[in-house]
Amino acid sequence: MPNLEDLRKQLGAIDREIIALLAERQEISAQVGKVKHDAGVPSRDFAQEVRVVGRARDQAEKAGLPGDLAENIVRLLINASLSRQERVRLQARGQGEGHRALVVGGGGQMGRWFCEFLGSQGYAVTVADPHTPPRKLPHVEDWREASGEFELTVVAAPVAASAGILRDMHRARHAGLIFDIASIKAPVKDELTRMAADGMQVASIHPMFGPDTDLLSGCHILLMDVGAPEAARSAAEVFDGTMAEILPVPLDQHDRLIAWVLGVSHAINLAFIHALEESGEQAPVLARMSSTTFDAQLDVARAVAADNPHLYFEIQQLNPHGAEVLGELMSTVGKLARIVGDGDESAFVRLMESGRRYLAARE
Repeated sequence: MPNLEDLRKQLGAIDREIIALLAERQEISAQVGKVKHDAGVPSRDFAQEVRVVGRARDQAEKAGLPGDLAENIVRLLINASLSRQERVRLQARGQGEGHRALVVGGGGQMGRWFCEFLGSQGYAVTVADPHTPPRKLPHVEDWREASGEFELTVVAAPVAASAGILRDMHRARHAGLIFDIASIKAPVKDELTRMAADGMQVASIHPMFGPDTDLLSGCHILLMDVGAPEAARSAAEVFDGTMAEILPVPLDQHDRLIAWVLGVSHAINLAFIHALEESGEQAPVLARMSSTTFDAQLDVARAVAADNPHLYFEIQQLNPHGAEVLGELMSTVGKLARIVGDGDESAFVRLMESGRRYLAARE
């Protein structure tokens, strides 16, 4: 019988073969992406994905392996392939070739994402940020120190600072397409509309994903026309070649919707974390005896807790609809507490059934 060390060496050899095959698969995926681009074919083919997943499940089950294991692995491979194809498509389009882009706040997390994203399109990117920029890019501490003109400027600074930056850009008649990525628009919307009214090419977007996002398929980008329709179209075109969905949203409705989409979800998870913390129970004990629902909630809460607390505070505090929406949340929690305290099972059932109908209609 082989000893433990021999078995581990065999596993290591198999792992090396798997990694080599994965690298080969990625190279073929890149070729697929180029062929799709040249033929004008969409990057994502959901019918083909269903066939690939089905085939993997069948092969796994014939080999005595769980079908779910094969499906999970294949879906990871599909996403990796789509990410590679998306990058290939962006590079092939070369939309930024010969153009310069300025990323104000390029040292921050989303700023770094935009530096990488625009660089992949061929833009010559300059970073304006008092902090260290990503990679070895041209860098100035203040955007006004950047020489020359830029075809594209992305304002990726904190929300509270973005209004001042836009105001100074307005005064300087900063040229080219300008868009901000602020999570809350109340502090910047007046300046944006003034810039547009003054003939500047300005728009506003809100990427509904984080800086760790590699594949934009399934991701949304909210687009706001601030009074310069051509600039809004140009801002949307920056994401041509990706699989992101561009969702036009009226500027005056953005913050109310975001109060529900981000404000409430953040608040629920922060409250969940601190309710556990104040319970006096040890996290490892709760984790060992947890349920499927608890584990899922804990995973989301953990991701929220690991994010930027200053950004989350801005999302809560700068949103003019934030207090109203948090009040609605507190009212609902109070209603639930009263139902349980009164032992009103029928009201509890109605509450759950109402929620089920709402979610079914959404799907």
